[in-house]
Amino acid sequence: MAFAQSWQMFKTSASVLKQRRELAIFPLLSGAASVAVTVTFFVPIVATDVWDKSSALTYILFGLMYLTSAFVTLFFNAALISQADVAMRGGDPSVAGGVRAAAGRWPRILGWALVTATVSQLLRMAQDRVPFLGSILLGLMGAAWQVVTFLVLPKMVLADRGLVDAVKDSAESMKRTWGENVVGNAGLGLLGFLLAIPGAAVGILGITLIGTSIALAILLFLVGAAMLIAAAVIVSALSGIYQTALYRYTVDGVVPAAFTDVDLAHAFHQR
Repeated sequence: MAFAQSWQMFKTSASVLKQRRELAIFPLLSGAASVAVTVTFFVPIVATDVWDKSSALTYILFGLMYLTSAFVTLFFNAALISQADVAMRGGDPSVAGGVRAAAGRWPRILGWALVTATVSQLLRMAQDRVPFLGSILLGLMGAAWQVVTFLVLPKMVLADRGLVDAVKDSAESMKRTWGENVVGNAGLGLLGFLLAIPGAAVGILGITLIGTSIALAILLFLVGAAMLIAAAVIVSALSGIYQTALYRYTVDGVVPAAFTDVDLAHAFHQR
């Protein structure tokens, strides 16, 4: 049943996104800001001799870049969640409204970015240092972390909760719904993979044609890159809508108007 519920929510999320296409602007802004952050940090690192030295400064710069990238991503995710909630309540979402909502909570978002960046980096470092089976176990731990913290951002943005309380609330909410949450996250991941296949195929085709026609190769590569970006934007927007709807039901006990065809009451049944 969890699979059927997730499929229903995916379809309805797509319907909401189709009606409120401005919600897709937030992932675009997030991507553009992330590129700007990477360039801002990476160019000076490469242009100086810091790149060739395993010094404390090198680690500090990369750490700041990773933290800033995490903050930017979470900031625009928070903005998306705020406006997805507005849309589900029948209001008129806006980019400016989303940015204001996220900006008003930037210290909490920064704190959460520090936590998530640290946990992700520690898990990645541990995976590089353990045998194959240990790496799988750490991967499962990372997935469990995502499930437990799935509602942290909605708690911060929509319930105005602090960092510690938001984590506690998210863990408590997901304790009863881990099955549906795992299926939902896995489904979004699978959807992203399927949407990325055409773009990747076009891009690879372009690379293989470099020796035949440079112009055609570049064109196909750019088209493939554009398709991959579009896939990422769609999945990110759908994820924010899906996340917001699940949160709203746990708080209000009422299915959001945009999700009336989805039995969220069943998705959050007591185990």
